Amino acid sequence: MNELVKRLDSSVSRKPSSQRSERRNIAFHNEKDYRRCLKHLSALGIKSVKSVDSLRCICYRADKKSDSRLLHRHPGVAFIERDRRAKAHRHPTIRSANPPVVKARIPWNVNRVEAPPVWPASNFGSSVKVGILDTGIARHPDLKIAGGVNTIDGKSFADDNGHGTHVAGIAAATGRKKIYGVAPKVKLYAVKVLDASGSGFISDIVEGIDWCLARGIRVMNMSFGLEGESKLLKKAIQRARKRGAVIVASAGNSGSLFKRINAPARYPQTIAVAATTRGNRVADFSSRGPGIDISAPGVNILSTWLKGTYRRESGTSMSSPHVTSAAALLRGIKPGLSATEVGRRLKRYALRIPGGARAVGSGLLQVAPAARSLRCKRVKPASR
Repeated sequence: MNELVKRLDSSVSRKPSSQRSERRNIAFHNEKDYRRCLKHLSALGIKSVKSVDSLRCICYRADKKSDSRLLHRHPGVAFIERDRRAKAHRHPTIRSANPPVVKARIPWNVNRVEAPPVWPASNFGSSVKVGILDTGIARHPDLKIAGGVNTIDGKSFADDNGHGTHVAGIAAATGRKKIYGVAPKVKLYAVKVLDASGSGFISDIVEGIDWCLARGIRVMNMSFGLEGESKLLKKAIQRARKRGAVIVASAGNSGSLFKRINAPARYPQTIAVAATTRGNRVADFSSRGPGIDISAPGVNILSTWLKGTYRRESGTSMSSPHVTSAAALLRGIKPGLSATEVGRRLKRYALRIPGGARAVGSGLLQVAPAARSLRCKRVKPASR
């Protein structure tokens, strides 16, 4: 038996449902070793939790007490890590017992980031695919879903939490019923990587990223975060960026408690987004630290919810999709715009607000000036 296979064999749990086992991710340097280990697990009748070919990664269950250091030392292994969980950046808020009264067709936050003046020039973002990596998206009269996937168990990508549906509405509510999102006609994809509790394994998230890339989805929203580290997530983000993807991530809801923002927002390949109030000030809960790129409204944001209803939510989760759809609108005007250029223009034309770079980045998102910088004369003046 190959030495690498022997070492893997000693680590794998024979009882996948055992409470004494945990999920681990192992990545390989080359295709040959990756395929050999997959084949060996299959021959043993041990089904891996999942595998991601593009990253040469296998997620498997291991006995918690098993020592992976010997396996890690093998030259064919790039790294091994525990399959950590990321959590949605939804901030708990006090809500009334009654649902919100929906009056404005264009919510204040969509106007605040100056999205409507860009709609005609970008054709409302209709040519751009946007992936919402979240808890799924529920059917709703103000949402049009182009497709989706569930990387957790392969079943429905419908939302069983509400978070993903709320994020999707901020990004792309159509206005057919009551409200508009930032880019009302983008091709919206539900990538269910978080479960009903609003958390998800890194292996499920990277599979979702891979699914998007395989289908030409080059604008992705990630309204979740991880306080710890994950080499696998970092590798997946780096690969997506190299493939031209604009990846927008929420900074986190730790306020000034910690001095750094969550992953993947802290990775340089993403656009990290902080939350602001209606008064254009940084939200108390919004995480601070180096790496924040830009800010967007994130307090009491009205959007779509489960069972065709609407709800107000707060969190950097709500800020991130503003920037995601802003990127889609810019690419709707200029499809060949690189991810680097998208981020550069959004930051350059942001409105300077108090707080400092570690709290609000370059400032408050302003889509119209960024679009005009593309020499697009069809962008209307913003109504104040």
